[in-house]
Amino acid sequence: MHLHQIRVYYEDTDAGGIVYYANYLKFMERARTEWLRGFGYEQDILMEQSIAFVVKRVEMHNYAPARFNELLSIETRVVELKGASMTFQQTIKNNNGLKLVSADIQVACVDITAMKPKRLPRTLLGEISRVI
Repeated sequence: MHLHQIRVYYEDTDAGGIVYYANYLKFMERARTEWLRGFGYEQDILMEQSIAFVVKRVEMHNYAPARFNELLSIETRVVELKGASMTFQQTIKNNNGLKLVSADIQVACVDITAMKPKRLPRTLLGEISRVI
């Protein structure tokens, strides 16, 4: 499991002072980027090799709101790994450990020139396989 923390800024909230639902997806995207970085892979370098990751499916559940200036923890784990895709389970909790949001997010690896599925790089596939 990878853990990433994020602070809620005013710009992340709606008129009621709570995080706008779509921003949770942005927070989770950032956490997945940091997860990938933890393996030594930078998305800009992968893009130079015509490799990108695109979200194929999202199932998100909201339990409680996050509020302005809270420090949130995003837990990220891979629950399914295939040759050209992986499914993440991500959970956002507040500083008290209360689960606010959970999501299952399937991400596909694509060749950005052809916009077609592409196998994950063999080295990355091997590294992920060791931790799930």
